[in-house]
Amino acid sequence: MIHSIGRRKRSLARIYLKSGTGVIIVNSKKIDQYFPMYVHQKILFPMKIVDKLDHFDITIKVFGGGFNSQAESICLAISRALCQIDIKHRSILKDEGLLTRDSREVERKKFGQKKARKKYQFSKR
Repeated sequence: MIHSIGRRKRSLARIYLKSGTGVIIVNSKKIDQYFPMYVHQKILFPMKIVDKLDHFDITIKVFGGGFNSQAESICLAISRALCQIDIKHRSILKDEGLLTRDSREVERKKFGQKKARKKYQFSKR
């Protein structure tokens, strides 16, 4: 069993990858029940690239963020786990940009302003 972690914005995903038939469980639910349909492609993209879609069972625990950031954190965790399995996968996944952690986060709101950068309207008179 291989354990891996992926992060994106405020979401954190822990995955446990073991050999099996391709069953994917997210927070004790099947992937179809947890995520909307369009997000599946983003999650399974690393598995399709290395052609190992039905070779592993994946148990995922994810929290924080929204659907898209959770999906991207799972994608990073799966990519890292596939590199642990076989080092040859690393070059394939790196060329697709799947091993890079997207470090962009929401900028904090400052006091005396409406949002992070937006100011209150200035009135001269």
